[in-house]
Amino acid sequence: MGVNEQIIQVAKRIFYLRETLDMLPEQVAKAIDMSTEEYNQYENGEKDIPVSMIYSVAAVLGVDATELLTGEAPRMTEYSVTRKGQGAGVERYKGYAFESLAYNYIGRDKEPMIVTISPGDEHPKLITHHGQEFNYVLEGKIGILINNKVIELNEGDSIYFNPNIPHGQIALDGIARFITVIDK
Repeated sequence: MGVNEQIIQVAKRIFYLRETLDMLPEQVAKAIDMSTEEYNQYENGEKDIPVSMIYSVAAVLGVDATELLTGEAPRMTEYSVTRKGQGAGVERYKGYAFESLAYNYIGRDKEPMIVTISPGDEHPKLITHHGQEFNYVLEGKIGILINNKVIELNEGDSIYFNPNIPHGQIALDGIARFITVIDK
């Protein structure tokens, strides 16, 4: 499934759940502190949906973000094993893909993911979200953009930060992979 198809599938799931709950787009947009116009662009699959928005919308709709990403609800309560390469994967946009490592665990309060990024011509749009975030570089070199500063991390380096601050990650010197753990 291509990037655009994945975005459209997530957007359709959001639309379906919102409609099922008899909520208006304006209500969801207000609850996640976004304009209705921008929210509608995401829900219609016209814009790439940031991971932070998926989690915010999931909370408003009362579902696990896994349901929006995969169309299935988590099932495990005691433990959840994710085999290499078998996580719920989404390519957010060309050159940025993530794989959820605990998507099948019910009620998790942290979201561990492996992120693969390729070098791009421009810096990504900076995002914010609640909680806390931890990044650990598995391979390659990444730049963490926090406000107007770029913090370079090499393989084996890590950073723990407040994701309420506008931030983003970029690949430096080729494809890079890192683990991110987001505390929801």
